[in-house]
Amino acid sequence: MLVDLFDFELPPERIALRPVRPRDAAKMLVVEGSAGPLDNRHVHDLPSLLRAGDVLVFNDTRVIPAQLEGRRGEAKIGATLHKRIDLRRWQAFIRNAKRLREGETVEFGGGVSAIAEARHTDGSFTLAFAGEEPVEVLLERAGTMPLPPYIAGKRPTDEQDRSDYQTMFAEKDGAVAAPTAALHFTDELVTALDAAGVGRETLTLHVGAGTFLPVKAEDTAEHKMHSEWGRIDADTAARLNAARAAGGRLIAVGTTSLRLLESAAQADGTITAFSGDTDIFITPGYRFRAVDGLMTNFHLPKSTLFMLVSALMGRERMLEVYAHAIAQEYRFYSYGDSSLLLP
Repeated sequence: MLVDLFDFELPPERIALRPVRPRDAAKMLVVEGSAGPLDNRHVHDLPSLLRAGDVLVFNDTRVIPAQLEGRRGEAKIGATLHKRIDLRRWQAFIRNAKRLREGETVEFGGGVSAIAEARHTDGSFTLAFAGEEPVEVLLERAGTMPLPPYIAGKRPTDEQDRSDYQTMFAEKDGAVAAPTAALHFTDELVTALDAAGVGRETLTLHVGAGTFLPVKAEDTAEHKMHSEWGRIDADTAARLNAARAAGGRLIAVGTTSLRLLESAAQADGTITAFSGDTDIFITPGYRFRAVDGLMTNFHLPKSTLFMLVSALMGRERMLEVYAHAIAQEYRFYSYGDSSLLLP
């Protein structure tokens, strides 16, 4: 499909630069089916919108301070870690990459440095961090939270972002972007969901910086997704299958959860244990196997994520949904409002 089919006009003032407080006070647009009215609600209404036996599936990845600023000699070099290779090596997108060659060392301050070991075909580098301290320790000392470019381009990252850009489910270090749909959840909301009989399960998908890369191809068939590492254990898969067999719906909280569930699903919809990389790219025409709904924020025009929600609900329906959201002054992107999509 032509990428231009997924374009729409978004006023820049609709981009949220900070989350609302409390988190579950964010607006939530409820969309059911391919036609019919749209329901303007709030995230804290979620327990009344789901049924006992439904299961929300969260991503428990934790965002690391993966944005680094350094120097190679006199040249300023920026690095955004994208994907772990091993204990000391990460693939990273490099700003000012033309000033960096293989074998050179970048000094990031605070005693943190890395060798640019290899350049990849997409222009990224393998960075090998020096020393014996865990890389996570080095990043806490020298790194900042990797806010999306549409936020970072409008204001500097600050200490508040270290908590704002982390979900309450964050446990496993490795993401360089937050699974932002879950940023809306609070202890009070989870308690209310428990009381309503709505289940909760977690999986892990370490979101990479590739999620922010624009689609440069003219046709979706020509776009190559960056791979990300994910895991669903066998016990979790069994519980998800049992919930669905009992009539419950599996609602992915975020596109990252959805993509991993679909990566782990068999043709008959059975979810299996999964551990490894996925580069699944979901566009209209895709047949969903594992999920019955999606809770997600509002995405960029012509992005792979807007293509995904268009695959779930229909492209014309989602263009209608987004036009409504803009007219009703919903807040967009990572710190913005939410939607509940029930095909």
